[in-house]
Formats: sequence, structure tokens, C-alpha cells
Amino acid sequence: MKKIFFIVSFALIVNFSFAQGCSDAGLCSINHAFQSNEKEFRNTIEVAAILGAGESDVKYFSPYISYTKRFNEHYSFTSKVAFSAAKGSFGTKSQFGDAYLIGNYTFKEKNKKQWSTLVGLKFPFNSSNLKINGYSLPMDYQSSLGTMDLFLGTNLHYKKWDFNGAVQIPVINSNKNSYFKEYSGPDDFPSTNLFERKPDALLRATYSIKTTNNKFTIKPNLLFIYHLGEDSFENIFGKRETIAGSDGLTINGNLITAYDINKQNGIELSLATPFVVREVRPDGLTRSFVAGILYKYSF
Repeated sequence: MKKIFFIVSFALIVNFSFAQGCSDAGLCSINHAFQSNEKEFRNTIEVAAILGAGESDVKYFSPYISYTKRFNEHYSFTSKVAFSAAKGSFGTKSQFGDAYLIGNYTFKEKNKKQWSTLVGLKFPFNSSNLKINGYSLPMDYQSSLGTMDLFLGTNLHYKKWDFNGAVQIPVINSNKNSYFKEYSGPDDFPSTNLFERKPDALLRATYSIKTTNNKFTIKPNLLFIYHLGEDSFENIFGKRETIAGSDGLTINGNLITAYDINKQNGIELSLATPFVVREVRPDGLTRSFVAGILYKYSF
């Protein structure tokens, strides 16, 4: 127990120390869809809450609920609905964000290696143009990117390791954001009028450590996220402009500590911090602090 306490405490200290930002359009959180190797139960419900701090003074509370159905040892299906509340100098705005539908196929284990693949879609609940008192808000206050995205991914499980790769591709852009920093009081955020976002690619390595009583599982993991191009917006003259420095690499460190209360119930604490960030992150996904807690029930 002392060892677990030290690891969690260290992660908290590191998380507060790297106040630069995490960027996740949904790609980082789909790894749960790979974890469909439950043998005893066919259904799992997860309820989670995430706290975060973004650019300038923006604070976030982002709960979600998900349901996973395992049809057999190979096929599973996950659905998820996310909500977001943002509070800062512009005011407070709360709204449902996105819905996720993800299918997973797990291959038969061979030589201690097990592959799985997934395909999924993310659907926005709004066009990313939420306003306060009629005033346009930057992307940092929006609960969704306003795009329907396609997810494609694969995972290799080997002994205590998991290696997964995935891409997130915007396929339909319904973003109607109308924020111009020139017409805003604070200029902390870039203009994102009719914002268009490029795809992301992810590579992740996770190592699982179980305690002797098998109650606790500690999963440190490292994520490499590459934004495949510069995002763009439409300027006041109706011409599209690319946002210099919005492409490139983000490297995040993440620590998940899971506790199995019993066979059906469990909780997880997740803490994340960036080590490398993109120069500019106009999508509003920057986080200087991220902490999440999750409860899951299987039946």
C-alpha cells in the first residue's frame, strides 16, 4: 500500500509541475474499447468524471457514461456519451459534447500474444458555436469539435504489455464556430471562425503491474500523438487561413491506478501530464491539469 501511495502521489506532483497542456480529441480515451477480454460478464457500465484546467483561466468538469456489450470472446461494442462544463473569464457554458460508437474484434491468443482491432465513430451534439449572452466563444469553451470522426485502431497484448496505434479522421465537418480574437476583449485564444481540424495519429505503450492480492493494478503508459497538418479558419475577409504551429507532436505521460472492489465493481484513478506539446493548439483541447475518476460495474 505504501508503494501505491508513493506512485500516485508522485504522479500528482508531476501533473501539477508540467503546466503546458494535453490535447485529446477523443483518440486518447478509446483504449478502453481494447479492454474487452472480460470472460465472466458480458456487460459493463462505466461512469466517470474528469477535472481539468486549460488555457488562460478556463476550468473543466467533463463527466461521461459508457456501456460495453460483449457478444462473445471476440466481438464487443462500446457506446459513450460525454458532457462538458467550461468556466473562465468569458463565463460558464455547459453542454453535451459527443457520442461514441466503437466496435472491437479480439483475435485468439497465440504464443502469449493477442491482437485486437477497433473501428468507431464520434458524433457531435452541437456545431461548436455555443455562445454566452449572444457572444461567440473560442473553442476552449466548446463542448465538441463539431465534427463526425472516424476511429481506426489496433492493439497488441503481450504478457504485461499493451501496444496500440490508432488514427482519428474528421469525415464530416459541421463546425460553425464564429469566434474572432480581434472582436474579443481578451486575446488569449486564436481566431477559429468556421474551424477545420486535421486528423490525429496515436501510438501508446502500457505496462500493467498487479499487487500480490490482485486488487490493485497500476498502469503507467506513454502516448505519442501526432497532429497530421495545420488547422485552419476563415478570416474576416472570407478567406481560409492555416494556423501556423498547430501541427506536430504531443507526448503525454499517463498513470492509471485501478482497484477491484469485487468481481463486478471497480474504480480507476487516471492522471496525465504532457512532456512535449504542439506550438499552437487552437482546437481548445489544451489541459494543464487532468485528473479522472471512474467507476465500473459488470454484469
